[in-house]
Amino acid sequence: MKFKDMPYQRVDFDQVEKDMKALMEEFDNAASGEEQFRVHQKYYDLTDRAHTQMTIAHIRYDVDTTDEFYNKEHDYYNEKSPVFYNLLLEYEKKLYASPFREYLEGKIGSVAFKNMEISQKAMDERLIPLMQEENALTTEYNKLIAGAKIEFEGKTLNLSLLRPYLIHPDRSVREAAHKKQSAFFAANADKLDEIYDKLVKNRTAQAREMGYENYLELGYYRMQRNCYGKEEVETFRRQIREYFVPFAEKLHDRRRQRLGLEKLSYIDASVYFKEGNPAPLGTPEEILAAGQKMYGELSPETKEFYDFMMDNELFDVLGRKTKRAGGYMTYMPVYHSPFVFANFNGTSGDVDVITHECGHAFQGYLSGKDPIREHSNITMETAEIHSMSMEFFTQKWMELFFGDRAQDYIEMHLEDAAAFIPYGCMVDEFQHIVYADPDMTPAQRHEAWLKLEQEYRPHQDYGDDEFMGKGGFWQKQQHIYNSPFYYIDYSLAQTCALQYKVKMDENFQAAWESYLKLCRLSASDFFTNMVREVGLRSPFEDGCIKNIVEKLEKYVK
Repeated sequence: MKFKDMPYQRVDFDQVEKDMKALMEEFDNAASGEEQFRVHQKYYDLTDRAHTQMTIAHIRYDVDTTDEFYNKEHDYYNEKSPVFYNLLLEYEKKLYASPFREYLEGKIGSVAFKNMEISQKAMDERLIPLMQEENALTTEYNKLIAGAKIEFEGKTLNLSLLRPYLIHPDRSVREAAHKKQSAFFAANADKLDEIYDKLVKNRTAQAREMGYENYLELGYYRMQRNCYGKEEVETFRRQIREYFVPFAEKLHDRRRQRLGLEKLSYIDASVYFKEGNPAPLGTPEEILAAGQKMYGELSPETKEFYDFMMDNELFDVLGRKTKRAGGYMTYMPVYHSPFVFANFNGTSGDVDVITHECGHAFQGYLSGKDPIREHSNITMETAEIHSMSMEFFTQKWMELFFGDRAQDYIEMHLEDAAAFIPYGCMVDEFQHIVYADPDMTPAQRHEAWLKLEQEYRPHQDYGDDEFMGKGGFWQKQQHIYNSPFYYIDYSLAQTCALQYKVKMDENFQAAWESYLKLCRLSASDFFTNMVREVGLRSPFEDGCIKNIVEKLEKYVK
């Protein structure tokens, strides 16, 4: 069914609660594992319906944040969703404590039960008012960012539409654009600090209500870290500082030379060629059509997936002034339909949507056919392997998008992928510092960011930009406000994607079969087990990062 034709009806949570209570009673009265599993399948149906309606409302709100009807729906779900998720947790507790657990675990897997255990450590009914307040604060931040009105060269632009000027080949143009961007953030600096301070204190209060010292432990549970913890992440970040930062700095210096500059400034951070970055050819419609040709040739599985997406109009990618910033993939279980949301702006990022977000969507399309819903409940570091690896698997088709600058794009993409890893680790360490000391002042948070930049991005130079120079860059990173501790997942996944890059250059088909296997494994096993099962090294493994750097050196000489 086309997305525009999907009917929307507000979820009646009073009725959902009655239905859930009846299900729980039926579950308690079941005399065998088989009977309980039949009840559990009814639970799938009930939650699929609720999640689908909530997702439709979420997308339609993001598509136009000024839409009066969906604004009210968004506020409604901000208030009601914590109550709903607490109800699901109540059911999960019964499932977890079932006398027929052995049978149920054989059906839905041990990972599902581990995740249930974590969920019980991450949520309690007492947290509902605080979670409602947290939702309101993240909405306030997202509206502020989405509502940016930046006057530039006679146009009124939002942050997404300003992007082409931030990477303009004319250095004076991009300098002016960066000043406009910084001016927007500087004008809203106090409000941004206020929102974040409230979020940190809110999340800390949630953690203490659950008996934790601070939000670090609760944040890891919320991210469903089911096979590693802070120690493993610290080991990974140490390896990145030791081996990857020097490698990334070499790439930045190579870029500096290519641009003909004596020194890189922050206004050059995303510019790779003197004549400008390669930009996609054609209209958004032509880019989507080129994607259809590419996925049609990549494999039978990707052809079926992309045709389904196009036939059912499951893309909303045009940049608009009232649209939420950013991009994502989400999923509507009733219709077995992924959905890709993005903001095309005429840069290479438009093609990244067709590869990165479609990597997520492709895996979602495959796992949506699995009758065991828990197998779709993937942790984010695994999910990001699907997307980041797809960026590399599709590079043979970049001529469709960039013409005679396809090789420039491939080179730029590899450098960008490698340079990202230290940044992702920096974002993660920043959040660890902030939540370990929730009483830090806003000024101390900015100072902490600047110190980390010296460790992870020593080339970064903000010149006379007052806002960025005082450590304000992080305030435009939406994940820091919306999704604590998510960002490290990108860095973990990128190390796996780079391993796939090396593998596909040696044997493309073997690498693709490994990737397809990983997508189909979904959440049926733990991340650290799955990467080994498909022939990758765990990013936590000592020596993994050093080995990746050694393999990548050949690409940049």
